[in-house]
Amino acid sequence: MSEIKELHLTEAQIDALREVGNIGAGHAATALSQLIKKKIMITVPEVKVISLDEVPNLIGDSQSLVAGIVMNVLGDITAKILLLLTRESALSLADMLLQKKPGTSKVLSEIGSSAIKETGNILSGAYMNALNEFLGLMLLPSVPNLVFDIAGAILSAISEGFEGVSSKILSIETEFSEANDKIIKGYLLLIPDIPSVAVLLNAIKVK
Repeated sequence: MSEIKELHLTEAQIDALREVGNIGAGHAATALSQLIKKKIMITVPEVKVISLDEVPNLIGDSQSLVAGIVMNVLGDITAKILLLLTRESALSLADMLLQKKPGTSKVLSEIGSSAIKETGNILSGAYMNALNEFLGLMLLPSVPNLVFDIAGAILSAISEGFEGVSSKILSIETEFSEANDKIIKGYLLLIPDIPSVAVLLNAIKVK
């Protein structure tokens, strides 16, 4: 039997994963709100399968400066998680998390970087827990690493030392907001290796 090399999902599977994303976002919002003692809302407007080479264009183009929080996924599949934010979104998110007036941060300080990494940690952990329950798999994210670079370079960095990456990946659009603040948009990407594609497809069962 030939190996399944690409992630192809039906509309029903996408709908199911959107609901899983919403559950994860709800848990992450609760955890973040408790952490900073201020209500933060996280929503999932869209879940879709995209080509790996579309990633740089999600938030600009391959030359756009972005912040990427990168984690390895361990357990029943081998994959990488990338939380992708524009530079402006990363600075706005840091202001939100550190309870500063919007527009305060002009560069990402060490404490701002730590806050964003912790957000990536909480978000990926919440999404992975929701996915674990839905898929019946064990997926564990590693400690996050924050990378500031152009979008094309971050994508190259992800592929390094990661053999046989699936050309199709899962994109979970993620929006952060406070009661009166603007919405900050990012993308949480699940990038499996080729052997993990079949495992994921077999586990995504819908009624």
